[in-house]
Amino acid sequence: MAQHRLQRLASPAPSFSLLLHLLGIASFGRSFYFLTTWETPFTHAYGWHFQFLTIIGLGAALVSFALGALADMTRSPAFFQAKNAVSVLATPLEAVISVLYWGIRAIDPDLLIQEGFDLPLLEDVGFHLAPVVFLTLDHVLLSPPWTMPAYGTMALSTVLAFGYWYWVELCFTKNGWYPYPLFALLSTLQRVLLFVFSAALVTVSSGLLKRIYASINGYDEARREPHKPLKKVE
Repeated sequence: MAQHRLQRLASPAPSFSLLLHLLGIASFGRSFYFLTTWETPFTHAYGWHFQFLTIIGLGAALVSFALGALADMTRSPAFFQAKNAVSVLATPLEAVISVLYWGIRAIDPDLLIQEGFDLPLLEDVGFHLAPVVFLTLDHVLLSPPWTMPAYGTMALSTVLAFGYWYWVELCFTKNGWYPYPLFALLSTLQRVLLFVFSAALVTVSSGLLKRIYASINGYDEARREPHKPLKKVE
């Protein structure tokens, strides 16, 4: 299949693209495997570890890279386009997860982690840093430019934010506690504002990732891409 003129490296292809996707799958898969061996209150709780936005983002990253690897092995445009569609939201979401996690952790880890359940460093990096690194490399080196405009990203991220809020409250009614201790310290209005703020951060993150892509692969050309109706390979 033809490669987009702004794409830095060949993808889908059984070369560096396949290697990166397989390494990402191994990293994400290892993180999920760790969850099956880590005995915490979430192990048997309603919603399992998917109460955490981190794990939802990790799942999206795994789906994206699995589709990318299938595209590399089959050279299928359908798998490649599906990978790109998932990464449009998964990559900025993971960027926000990493920034919020490490930022809040630096201020007060007790706001994020229940007492007695600190993650080992390697697993912490696997959950909260590796996904954004892998997804950003895929976006910058192996993908055509994103064409979703800012209002589209904001709309999708807002739907995701309020969907997650509903999910968190549902789990709270079943379990009697929130996944992040921070949520218990906030009022309902404050939690709503937090989710709205997070949706805005995803939009900002998407814009910054577009700028990084443009600075590496061609600013003027990439800047014109969002005016096209679809993200496609040329």
